Amino acid sequence: MARKGQFKANATADSIRQREYNSKASSKKDRASRNAARSEAMKAGKVRKGDGKDVDHRDSNPRNNKKSNTQVISASKNRAMNQYDPRRKRK
Repeated sequence: MARKGQFKANATADSIRQREYNSKASSKKDRASRNAARSEAMKAGKVRKGDGKDVDHRDSNPRNNKKSNTQVISASKNRAMNQYDPRRKRK
């Protein structure tokens, strides 16, 4: 097993790029905020573990967890919509 900060010998370029992206401070904050939004929806009884639902951020800002900005929709609909979402910046 690779040590912290190292990659496996057979790691692909894509997995290395993904690991570097996921370890950025901004990515960690976005992920924590998404998890917090999901947790709030669970407490409110809107979602359950394994129910196939996602908590969508209407303005595509994961750090904006206002109730007016979040909605519960199916995972397939959310991921299909976000793939072509014009609100997101393309790099």
